[in-house]
Amino acid sequence: MPVSNQPSADAIIVGAGLAGLVTAAELLDAGKRVVIVDQEPEASFGGQAWWSFGGLFLIDSPEQRRLGVKDSIELARQDWFGSAAFDREEDAWPKRWAEAYLDFAAGEKRAWLHAKGVRFFPIVGWAERGGYSATGHGNSVPRFHVTWGTGPGVLDPFVARVREGMESGHVTVRHRHRVDELITRDGAVVGVRGAVLAPSPAARGEASSRDEVGEFELEAAAVVIATGGIGGNHDLVRAQWPARLGTAPTHMLSGVPAHVDGRGLGIAERAGARLINGDRMWHYVEGIENWDPVWARHGIRILPGPSSLWFDATGTRLPAPLFPGFDTLGTLERLRTTGYDHSWFVLTQKIIEKEFALSGSEQNPDLTGKNVRLLAKRLGPGAPGPVEAFKERGADFVVADTLEELFVGMRERSGDAPLDTEEIEREIVARDREVENEFTKDLQLTAVRGARRYRGDKILRVATPHRILDPKAGPLIAVKLHVVTRKSLGGIETDLDARALGADGSPVPGLYAVGEASGFGGGGIHGYRALEGTFLGGCLFTGRQAGRAIGRA
Repeated sequence: MPVSNQPSADAIIVGAGLAGLVTAAELLDAGKRVVIVDQEPEASFGGQAWWSFGGLFLIDSPEQRRLGVKDSIELARQDWFGSAAFDREEDAWPKRWAEAYLDFAAGEKRAWLHAKGVRFFPIVGWAERGGYSATGHGNSVPRFHVTWGTGPGVLDPFVARVREGMESGHVTVRHRHRVDELITRDGAVVGVRGAVLAPSPAARGEASSRDEVGEFELEAAAVVIATGGIGGNHDLVRAQWPARLGTAPTHMLSGVPAHVDGRGLGIAERAGARLINGDRMWHYVEGIENWDPVWARHGIRILPGPSSLWFDATGTRLPAPLFPGFDTLGTLERLRTTGYDHSWFVLTQKIIEKEFALSGSEQNPDLTGKNVRLLAKRLGPGAPGPVEAFKERGADFVVADTLEELFVGMRERSGDAPLDTEEIEREIVARDREVENEFTKDLQLTAVRGARRYRGDKILRVATPHRILDPKAGPLIAVKLHVVTRKSLGGIETDLDARALGADGSPVPGLYAVGEASGFGGGGIHGYRALEGTFLGGCLFTGRQAGRAIGRA
């Protein structure tokens, strides 16, 4: 096969996702020449960040203050370290990255993005609410800032900067170039080699062919691994599944395209980089099958408010504080003890209209398209259009006027799980009795009322407490939920300049890692649990650190 001769550069970036583009933008600002190689066609430029909801973690922002939220870096540090629960020798660099990222999120992050044209939706979301002690997991206050334009809105300034570099000749982008090996010389990484893949008509996110039509080699002073995590590779997810979360599900949906395959991690390891915390991962338990899929097993995550009643596959209500939106991995761990791969939300039309949002840029056309008129409909009657489309067409939704009819639909979708509908009915009736007073022993109702004391939740996110069996709140709705793969929390160990570290703890000369490939910094900046809004932010921060470090070299 022919060899592709590529131009020389100061740095080679492997992966054209958000972290790689941020790195490239910083290198351009430093006057460097960059080559970006990516195995996917041009249609997928920007990677999986394009599909995201665009949530970013900020501390003590103007948006928070306008809503009466009192935040501080001390409170955020308490939440971060309480969630991360760092407990390993390998957590030394992740801890340092966590401290640096907190400083960034409380400091120049917002101003830096604002200067690039990034703007935020005025209502701050409250994700991962925790529900344990003040020193435990979760966000004590709302910190989830949705980007105006969602994931594409986060990408736009960096895509634009890279395209400027392409026009000036300082950036070369080579799509359909798959890196298979890092070139090393005298212990240093000096380039990449791999296969040129055949042109592909695949649209964004669709699987592309792996037909090889050539070979290539590239050399540069620095190589940056920006290839993402393992969420699209279910075999690798299962291989690294931790015993503390029970057994891996037999059936999982994919929250990321198939090209998020983990190949870059193994390639970096073979060149001397150290991989750590591979058993730490972040998968959601509120996944539904996409009725209009882009990739295989395409799952969409419900971003739920706190009011839906949550039952496991057998009909047992989940215990406090495993309410919708409170503790992702705690809920996953609990559900893996049941022996079944699904669970259930039971709710009303009144709840779905106020509390259901769907993760993803394509599921939020109002925010993604910056359409104020369409956005205003969220405050009116009815659920958002994409939510209604899933309710009408999604295989996981059951809609009924009576509990008896609802249970018929749930049984039809339960497979071999012994669904105890009598237990579900008992829980619903008992919970409904508790709504009659403003005080209650039902901790979920207490949490709902507490959430509504936050202005943002009351306006847009949390329904007024009501009886599930109130006909005026109907119809009744049940949603079958699946595990949907998403993020790797471990990866290539790096120092604060994003230099990849070897087994002896010293930098591998010439090799850097950013984004999810680096566990979003240090090989595991989140520890065991994430606070949300920190994944895109980790891509931004690690890319910035790497680009500036290489630019100084």
